[in-house]
Amino acid sequence: MGSRPVPWWRPIASARTLFGVAITAALSDVPAVNFLSFIEAKRDGRILSAAELREIVGGFTRGQVPDYQMAAFLMAVFFRGLSGEETAALTLAMRDSGEVLVFPEDERPLVDKHSTGGVGDKVSLPLAPLLAGLGFRVPMISGRGLGITGGTLDKLDSIPGFKTILAPARISEVVRDIGCVICGQTDHMVPADKGLYALRDVTGTVPSIPLIVASILSKKLAESLNALILDVKFGGAAFMSTRGQARELARAMVRLGNECGTATRALLTDMNTPLGEAAGNWLEVKESVRCLENRGPEDLCQLVLACAAHLLCLTRRAPDYPTARRQAETCLKSGTPLRKWEEMLAAQGADLVAYRRKLAVDTQAPEIREVLAPGPGYIAGCDARVLGEVIRDLGGGRLTKDMCINHDVGVDQLAKPGAAVQTGSLMARVHAATAAAADQAAVRIQRAFAVAPEPPPAAELIVEVIDS
Repeated sequence: MGSRPVPWWRPIASARTLFGVAITAALSDVPAVNFLSFIEAKRDGRILSAAELREIVGGFTRGQVPDYQMAAFLMAVFFRGLSGEETAALTLAMRDSGEVLVFPEDERPLVDKHSTGGVGDKVSLPLAPLLAGLGFRVPMISGRGLGITGGTLDKLDSIPGFKTILAPARISEVVRDIGCVICGQTDHMVPADKGLYALRDVTGTVPSIPLIVASILSKKLAESLNALILDVKFGGAAFMSTRGQARELARAMVRLGNECGTATRALLTDMNTPLGEAAGNWLEVKESVRCLENRGPEDLCQLVLACAAHLLCLTRRAPDYPTARRQAETCLKSGTPLRKWEEMLAAQGADLVAYRRKLAVDTQAPEIREVLAPGPGYIAGCDARVLGEVIRDLGGGRLTKDMCINHDVGVDQLAKPGAAVQTGSLMARVHAATAAAADQAAVRIQRAFAVAPEPPPAAELIVEVIDS
């Protein structure tokens, strides 16, 4: 691909180059801000300029704005909202609060995917090596889970020796040599978002669409992407409970991503039922490997292939979606993505011998309990929120960001909606650290399943595609 023109919205910044990665640093010699005036302006509904929003973000990042004042500003935004122009300016100011990765010129497009989070959502793990096999570069900057939503980095932490924190130069090297990397945000990448999210989390201002858009896109735009696919989930175990809410968020992110020069598309996906047949960090890694071996559950493979196909279309590597889908299927069946996966693991420090030994074992947890069907019929549903809460309580998730997690606990062999069962049929297996935890989890999970005399109507996984 040729070089992209510098868009109108890219702020003036100083840059230095480190082993092929250009790192953009926001200018810091700025006097302290009169922050009260910004709080009052937004409280009263005034539209803030791009320069004012850069001043707000810069002052907060430099420690010139106390948390209590920024919390007041966030609450004003929560109630008053932000215009499209304000949201764009806030997003870009947050992006440029730290390092911005600009990779060396290469014919392979830079692409990524972001999910708003769910239970059993392991799409990133098989998708990144599939995209690398399709001729993309994937600098996938991922996060950790909180509450019932799993985090990609937590799943990868279950792989012996795997390093999720890499220096910018190493990110560039792995992307260049392998085609994909999955790692965490560096200490100097979008620091404004880290501080703002921590405040939002404790001030009741998380569910603000402009603030969500700015948080997600500031990190993705810091990867200097050519194209981005968004998986915006809705349902009982999703951040957005209704399809309408998910659509509103998706449209806002797609619109801003495209305005900022990154070809962006969103999929609205159902998160009332867990994705795949396993939930829990190491169990999801194992299921991701089965997907790369073309043995994965249908819903997981469907979403992985759909994300890849849409990125082929967004980058004009395929003329239409059916052709793109066939390309993705052919690549997955070729075995190349599985090889890319293991190359990525090795490049990020994984002990492949220990990893393969761990894969060969049925479970790493001391206790297993089978969850059996109470009577004959058809699986009508499995409450993903209950399942996520059970895994969290088993130790596989966090209530606070600093909690340690148990990577080996979780649930697998989940029966999917529509499956026929008899009395005593297996509906799930619990992997737990103690006998008491296993017993309690089994009771809760059995109640999460609904068994009906007739099969339920087929449910769509991907219910809508948002282009604008």
